[in-house]
Amino acid sequence: MDRRQRKTREAIFKAFTELLSEKNIGQITVGEIIERADVGRATFYAHFETKDYLQKELCEELFCHVFDSVSDSPHCHRHIFDCNAPDSIYLHLFRHLEKNDNNILDLLSCENNDIFMHYFKSGLAKLISSQPDTYENSGLQGLPDDFRINHIASTFVETVRWWVENKMQQLPEEITGYFMIAINAKGAAE
Repeated sequence: MDRRQRKTREAIFKAFTELLSEKNIGQITVGEIIERADVGRATFYAHFETKDYLQKELCEELFCHVFDSVSDSPHCHRHIFDCNAPDSIYLHLFRHLEKNDNNILDLLSCENNDIFMHYFKSGLAKLISSQPDTYENSGLQGLPDDFRINHIASTFVETVRWWVENKMQQLPEEITGYFMIAINAKGAAE
């Protein structure tokens, strides 16, 4: 994707995110998105087939950045964020949440959050599956893998929810430590 296409895509994502913070997704029209992004209808459809596809792509763009860091080159991100990933993937995620990159907290806490939470939890589940050493020596051994993964992902989501509701008073390192203790895992905030 060239620079111009990337800027257009980012403008559409930004407009959509702003609209999501103002109204229910069912009330948002493609016309409103293109007006706010200041792009033409043909340009919108050149990037996204539908509003649902835009929502799916936004989720992937937001969450893949963090979840891709478990790939072969963890410090090389190909998405809309630019950062240095710490050793702990959970700390990395909490740091992005703290910075509220691309209004990610607004998306996770808005009334339209079902699909965002679905993608977030789905990405977490893949991440957790790829990190078995995180809970290798925990009290979660002996549980079926799918149950253990769902438990850890749900605990992470609820930790984020609690942290946000309490105005994110803890540093990312501290909340990562809470999460690791809650899932009884080794390496609190590595």
